[in-house]
Amino acid sequence: MRMKPFQKASVMVGLVCFTGGAVSASLLGGLLKGGGIAYLVSHFGGDINKAINKVTHTPTNNPMYSTKVVPVLSAGVGTYVGAVQVMGPRAAINRVQAVAQFETGYSPLGIRLRGLVPVSTKGVTSIHRVPGVGITGLLDVKL
Repeated sequence: MRMKPFQKASVMVGLVCFTGGAVSASLLGGLLKGGGIAYLVSHFGGDINKAINKVTHTPTNNPMYSTKVVPVLSAGVGTYVGAVQVMGPRAAINRVQAVAQFETGYSPLGIRLRGLVPVSTKGVTSIHRVPGVGITGLLDVKL
């Protein structure tokens, strides 16, 4: 009997959870959440974008600029940690695939710095900034 791809994935997930213990379970949970964010953005990004535009009273028929919802990548780890709405010229928005998040802290003052940079790839190995694009909405997901 041949297994369908979904059945194979289910068996693999079950084996990892059963044999790996707590470490694998927490890793799997993080992967599922990260994958869930990627799934939500890929399937519901348009709806999320419309909702943000409605809340911010952003016109959707402007020929000069466009908006789009993309995932946020944690640049150090490479996992999806949320989503943002980006806005800019249509040609630039079409090139944006994700937003890279860079984070650092300054301990003596208790300050945390976060940089969010629109990029043209969904991977962290080759990050290329897309100029002229800004972030206009933020969707945080608790991991």
